[in-house]
Amino acid sequence: MAAYLCPPAVIHGEHTVKTSQIVEEVRDRHPNATWAPRVDGIAASTGIDSRGWMLPLETAVAPGSGNGLRAVGVEPAQEALAREGFSGQDVDRVIAALESVPGPQTVQERTAPAWEAVQAYGERAARGALQIAGLDASDVDCLITSHSTTPALPGLDVALANRLPLREDVMLLPATQWACIAGTRSLALAADLVAADPDRVVLVVISEALSTTYQPADDTLESLIVRLLFADTAVAAVVTGRRRRESVLRLDAAWHHTLPGTQDLHRLETRADGTHFVMDRRGPRAVQETVTAMWEWLRVRYEDHPGSWHPDVLLAHPGGTRVLEYMEQTMPEEWPSGLLDYSRDSYTSGNRGGAAVFDILRRAHDAGLQKAGNRAVLYAAAPGLTATALDGEWL
Repeated sequence: MAAYLCPPAVIHGEHTVKTSQIVEEVRDRHPNATWAPRVDGIAASTGIDSRGWMLPLETAVAPGSGNGLRAVGVEPAQEALAREGFSGQDVDRVIAALESVPGPQTVQERTAPAWEAVQAYGERAARGALQIAGLDASDVDCLITSHSTTPALPGLDVALANRLPLREDVMLLPATQWACIAGTRSLALAADLVAADPDRVVLVVISEALSTTYQPADDTLESLIVRLLFADTAVAAVVTGRRRRESVLRLDAAWHHTLPGTQDLHRLETRADGTHFVMDRRGPRAVQETVTAMWEWLRVRYEDHPGSWHPDVLLAHPGGTRVLEYMEQTMPEEWPSGLLDYSRDSYTSGNRGGAAVFDILRRAHDAGLQKAGNRAVLYAAAPGLTATALDGEWL
């Protein structure tokens, strides 16, 4: 399966949003929420002090262009008030009051500016990855893209084909629903593509505006956690079938796993006011099952080296720190500590979804501590519940 990966380009959201700003916003908006007395502790438990967004917090919490009557309409509201015995004068007063109340943003108002940012950030990441790899846009044979919170057709693949621009015969492979697994699964697909044609050059671009799931009106505990977790990031990397001077990691094997009956644990729902990320509290335990399955894959893969093999670095995006703790608790006792340090470091500035593994890889590369021959395992889990891992060697 040998495929060669160049260092990724990582573009963080340029608008810094502090956790203290989010706490202040939700406390003011939902003073009577059941979790309100615990909001400071909940925020601190994430371990995230700030995160970068493609758009400022003010954009996410701004009211829509419509008013409180948008959903029902003026005439139905007038008829309903009249049926309740309101006088004509009172009806006029109520309607005037409702018309002065700003309504929430629509899905279009939430998504349109984020989609523009996703394209712009994706282009910057793509150009950065090509520059790192010493290649031009004309060298790309295949483009794999992912963006899960900004639905669009055509998508990021066609947008980048025009923006870069790419050759007209480039294979475009969009994967908008990979979400958190986009990093590892795109690399597995790219490895298969270059295995079929070693001269093929594959460009992977993942651009996620996860801040679009910030829904001011939601008052559930899960919604609070979503507000606190996500960051916006665009990443890109070049995968080739032949080693290049710029290559830093050889990908040797891929593993895929889907857990039946877990499709409702994490999901995106598109409603009138935009995209909502819905989480079930059973989610982390389900992710843990995929971790256990990955350990078994690695055990079988290296069963001829009992007790002597271990990865030198784990680049893992399991969705949160709870599962990172589970990974540390369940990995073989003889494995060294600190394998997940770069993963933990990435989480201190937010959950980057599909862009996370590339960000973690970049941190490991920039640290300069990996030596040629070191073994690396990349892992990610996503709504589904599905997971993909890769085993490779540092070059």
